[in-house]
Amino acid sequence: MATYTPEQLAKRNQSKWTIVQAVLAPLQLLAFLISFALVVHYLITGRGLLAADISVLVKISLLWLITVTGMIWEKEIFGHWFLAPQFYWEDVGNAVAMVLHNLYFVARWLGWSDRAVMTLMLLAYLSYLVNLAQFVAKGLQARKQRQQASSVLPAAAVELE
Repeated sequence: MATYTPEQLAKRNQSKWTIVQAVLAPLQLLAFLISFALVVHYLITGRGLLAADISVLVKISLLWLITVTGMIWEKEIFGHWFLAPQFYWEDVGNAVAMVLHNLYFVARWLGWSDRAVMTLMLLAYLSYLVNLAQFVAKGLQARKQRQQASSVLPAAAVELE
């Protein structure tokens, strides 16, 4: 299935939410890399818990932000707030990542040990990496579709002459 119809591609290209997603995605990746390093550092050394906790909160906040703005984008382009057929599995992956990331708050509320909470975050971060891979693959597929569409247009124009 093509990622976008020509109409959806035009909406995508004109949407301010496309730009928002393009800015937030690398920011979230950067937050992940920093937080992952801080969490692993804490788990190995037992030092740096506050920095690891703050980085986890930043990562969770960015995940919420990119998810909510992504839902707005999906509604604008595909007419679905979530689970549009074109992004079904990516959205399922995002939902899993959201649940695992937000278990941080449940674990803190239940009084889990700091090591257990940070280990949980490694599992949450693994789900983020899987979801990131899904979106990168989808982005490459969409890029290929856009390139094919743009190469067909000049050929069609020549045939009309």
